[in-house]
Amino acid sequence: MTLALVLCGLFVALVLTALFVFGLRRRLIQRSGGTFDCSLRWDVPKEESEEPTGRGWSYGIARYRGDRVEWYRVFSYALRPRRLLVREAVEVLRRRTPQGEEELALLSDAVVLSCLHDGTPVELAMSEDALTGFLAWLEAAPPGQRVNVA
Repeated sequence: MTLALVLCGLFVALVLTALFVFGLRRRLIQRSGGTFDCSLRWDVPKEESEEPTGRGWSYGIARYRGDRVEWYRVFSYALRPRRLLVREAVEVLRRRTPQGEEELALLSDAVVLSCLHDGTPVELAMSEDALTGFLAWLEAAPPGQRVNVA
């Protein structure tokens, strides 16, 4: 009986510690500012004839860092970004509203931005305010950099 109580106590302490570290990580990412909620789908199939599915979307936090955007998965303990989007490598193709199953996979006010990053199809989903900031960041490239914002 005592062993069971000790094991349960250790389990609860472990879960609480994991949740604390999880929250601390998010706070460390956001402390420098310039962050926004952003879902990401990497290497999207180019078949536009089909209705988009909710598959492949990952919820995350994006942070502006000079000429790149660092993207972190929300449900992760990693301290390094999962993806880096370099400003000069991003080419915006179009924007659209979530369709079909995507409405369930993304936040309610999300706008989907279809892009190419070094030739790889990428989709970003963010709020309208975050989208305005992202497009302004792309357009604010230093002189001489090629920027394509549709």
